[in-house]
Amino acid sequence: MCRMSVLAPYNPLEKRHLAESVANALLHRPIEPLAPTQPFEGAGIYAIYYTGDFPAYAKVADKNRDGAFALPIYIGKADPMGGRRGGDFDAPHGRALWNRLADHAKSVAQADNLTSEDFACRFLAVDDVWIRMAERMLISWHFPVWNLVVDGFGNHDPGGRRATQYRSPWDVLHPGRTWAVKLADSGVTPEDISTKVATHLEARERAEQEKAAADEAAAKS
Repeated sequence: MCRMSVLAPYNPLEKRHLAESVANALLHRPIEPLAPTQPFEGAGIYAIYYTGDFPAYAKVADKNRDGAFALPIYIGKADPMGGRRGGDFDAPHGRALWNRLADHAKSVAQADNLTSEDFACRFLAVDDVWIRMAERMLISWHFPVWNLVVDGFGNHDPGGRRATQYRSPWDVLHPGRTWAVKLADSGVTPEDISTKVATHLEARERAEQEKAAADEAAAKS
């Protein structure tokens, strides 16, 4: 006697589905310059895209040219002011999101081998309870290079801790931030990091192809 399978009912209020909803809302936002010229209030999430000719990022740029903007090089979040200190739930968010994007634009502008015009972004003001979940969901979808391989893009000047910190992979591959020049050399070379980027992007491409093949097979069955 065959046992009947039981389908679990779809629950739109599950945390995963709510995070997916917020993540998809970001991906449907219009493309903007990396540093939006008009300041705005709000905290939330954002995606940064690269379209330039830096050799290590060729596979990334190809996904974003001609208006495609399909593969973020970096996914990030901007928590509301006071959020990390357990502030009031109803406290104003300030310009957290705009300030974060402006900081990133400054980092790109200071890098010796990057051009600001080769970057664009999407951003979404989000209630702080969803920010972290949506960011993690987006990273799991896209495996962005600057989140998972070339770490350090979002770093700030460590100030008095400089003597105990090494230059991040991002600052090794993209030198120019004035405060990062003062950090210790870790011994990792730009060539080392570029090799890791290539390996990461090749693995991502294979996974994407395997998923597409599996989806096609499932559709035919």
